[in-house]
Amino acid sequence: MSDLADLTISAAGVGLRSGEFSATDLLEAVHKRATMTEADLHAYLTIDRVGAAKAAVAAESAFRRGEDHGPLQGIPIALKDNMVTRAIETTASSKILAGWVPPYDATVVSRLKQAGSVIIGKTNLDEFAMGSSTENSAYGLTRNPWNPDTVPGGSSGGSAAAVAVGSALGSLGSDTGGSIRQPASFCGVVGVKPTYGLVSRYGLIAFASSLDQIGPFTRTVGDAALLLQAIAGHDPMDSTSYQGAIPDATSGLDAGVQGLRIGLITEMMGGEGYDPEVIAATRATVSKLENAGATVTEISMPSVDYALSAYYLIAPAECSANLARFDGVRYGLRVGGSTTEEMMANTRGEGFGPEVKRRILLGTYALSAGYYDAYYAQAQRVRTLVINDFNRAYETVDVLISPTAPTTAFKVGEKASDPLAMYLSDICTIPSNLSGHPGMSVPVGLDAAGLPIGVQILAPALGEPVMFRVAAEIERQAAFADRAVLATSAVPR
Repeated sequence: MSDLADLTISAAGVGLRSGEFSATDLLEAVHKRATMTEADLHAYLTIDRVGAAKAAVAAESAFRRGEDHGPLQGIPIALKDNMVTRAIETTASSKILAGWVPPYDATVVSRLKQAGSVIIGKTNLDEFAMGSSTENSAYGLTRNPWNPDTVPGGSSGGSAAAVAVGSALGSLGSDTGGSIRQPASFCGVVGVKPTYGLVSRYGLIAFASSLDQIGPFTRTVGDAALLLQAIAGHDPMDSTSYQGAIPDATSGLDAGVQGLRIGLITEMMGGEGYDPEVIAATRATVSKLENAGATVTEISMPSVDYALSAYYLIAPAECSANLARFDGVRYGLRVGGSTTEEMMANTRGEGFGPEVKRRILLGTYALSAGYYDAYYAQAQRVRTLVINDFNRAYETVDVLISPTAPTTAFKVGEKASDPLAMYLSDICTIPSNLSGHPGMSVPVGLDAAGLPIGVQILAPALGEPVMFRVAAEIERQAAFADRAVLATSAVPR
């Protein structure tokens, strides 16, 4: 039997149902992989061995009783540590929440449990999901399993690294400006940002509420569709939750791309900061789609050049409001002071890291009297232009394609002291967060240094079926095989 930790979710499901191995066997393989790799990678903040073992036994018992709760039953899944978990510490990688154990589960966690998943633990992230490299965690950085000298991307770097290295068969991350897709690209896995509102945000520690969305990391497009279907759907606990029918992301995975119209975003196909190898891989991918029967045209979307600037006004403004709740009074860290105001200032000063403080200050300034119209309101107008550009594009094409990130994974520490350079890592992903449309990253190859390259597929709101259809064809054409084995070859096993 091959190493169970290298299985896809689909393959593991077949093995579990045939009796080839048990959910406990699968969990033990994943735990063994984590034991061998965590010292080098630090993908996890918490591994819940006791809770996971109980869940695995429960899944086995359900199988024996003839109960099948779906394709995730018995499958080890990891969670980004900004999703609250009952009885498991949840920190959002911040000192201000050290030791906080929530009394309830996020909706996505409840849905995974209902599906019979085995929750392995909580993964590392940039503090409060603010970053593009997972170097901003208060509990130490995560490294990329393809080359531990490089970053895994961010902010969901731990979730991406865990799937790439096989210490989870799937995981959940959150995407506010690219925090699922960019680390998926850097780590050579599939990452999906669903349509805004398709997946409940209840129990997600908020960064920027009009932008945040939870989505899956997996090794294959098909696995991502299975995981998305399990967590999607209306939730009355989330006022922004979509109330209509859930689009079936699994419906067209084998349909190919014959007759589909694909747009290549002109503004994301080169220029300063773009790696020529990434651009070449993207064009090669599009050529393969054209050969498979798709019609390809270049689409100009002028407003995306301003999306980054708009995002870094809107997101910090929302974060400054959301993070006001962390004040040393209700939960988490409390640092004393002679007055309430001094206690709050001391708590926030010691509890928040530099990047979080930077964004709170940016957001508070943008919302302040005399500057609101000049900055925040103007950024919202740019957001409208971005939405309009996307809507016009989708009148003539079914999906849009671009690089997921302008480069492959960069060296640890390379951009840590230059916030603007770090922010530019998300230049290709941010526009679809502003529009609320779905997007995903699929690995298509390696650069000359042996690091993964991801291509991004974007679709209109609720366009997950056609997006996954194209992604599945890209995956077939790329034949990016043995990614788990390749990823772990750089890490002691």
